[in-house]
Amino acid sequence: MRKAILATIALVVAVSMVLAACGPTPTPVPPRPVALKVGLVTDVGKVNDGTFNEFAYKGMMRAVDEFKLKSAFIETLAPTDYEKNISQFAEEKYDVIITVGFMIGDATAAMAKKYPNIKFAIVDFAYDPPIANVMGLVFTEDQSGYLAGALAGLMTKSNVIGIVCGKEIPPVVKFRKGYENGAKSVNPNVKVLGVYIDSFTAPDKGKEAALSQIAEKADVIFGAGGPTGSGGIKAAAEKGVWVIGVDQDEYFTTFRDKKPGYDKLISSAMKRVDVAVYTAIANAVKGTFKGGTAVFDATNDGVGLAPFHDAEKNIPKAVQDKLAEIAKGMKEGKITTGVKL
Repeated sequence: MRKAILATIALVVAVSMVLAACGPTPTPVPPRPVALKVGLVTDVGKVNDGTFNEFAYKGMMRAVDEFKLKSAFIETLAPTDYEKNISQFAEEKYDVIITVGFMIGDATAAMAKKYPNIKFAIVDFAYDPPIANVMGLVFTEDQSGYLAGALAGLMTKSNVIGIVCGKEIPPVVKFRKGYENGAKSVNPNVKVLGVYIDSFTAPDKGKEAALSQIAEKADVIFGAGGPTGSGGIKAAAEKGVWVIGVDQDEYFTTFRDKKPGYDKLISSAMKRVDVAVYTAIANAVKGTFKGGTAVFDATNDGVGLAPFHDAEKNIPKAVQDKLAEIAKGMKEGKITTGVKL
């Protein structure tokens, strides 16, 4: 009897083991992805200053909202703070660090080499040779400058136009040379007045320069220098002179809420910093981030003119058609600016 019971127990155990072996295999639950941490370090200025700082921030926040990321920003008070600000994010183990502006290039390179496992993207700087963990986001400022110059050259009545620039660094030089060449392409006899001001945060100096150019008969002023240039075009617009903004659509920044002179803004020479920053972060999220240089130009809508807004009624159709023709030629690679640095 005892042997029979033991045999039965053994049979039950064996069958149970077979059934267990034939049963469904548990599906492992994948680990919940950890949200990337993205930090942004501005150039000297703030994330709401109407310059590329603001639009770099907007590009980051678009990515943060779309991909559910964690983010923070540090507003730089002085150039001596660049490295310290970047280091703060690096020490807190941020996955992606965005730095804004040509002036922050050396600090970004130093930190990228110190923290090779962190991905960096920098606005307005390209490294040669490239740094493996840094994506340089650069723009063909000469193309949008060329379009701005063509607009100014076609709109001037006095045959004198001006440009108020910030520091004499490559992106600003490209804007200025593009502006000069664009103006002369449609108006060979136009006189172009220009000045570099050794600061991007000196609107009073920009104002002084613009008023000086107006005194020399300039009737279109292009501001290409952050708040310095914006100070120039704001003063010029209040004097009734046509003005052109830079980097972003200054209708929504310098002249937001229809500030005095808003109707004198005929366009802005744009570069899509927001799109560039978003693209860099999206690549990091998708695992396609690569060090090197990403160029945003007329062929991929990375640069161009902003809408005419309230000034459109004052811009002849012939002028609008000519600008559209130039923009199309640039996009197709048939029109070049002649700018070489």
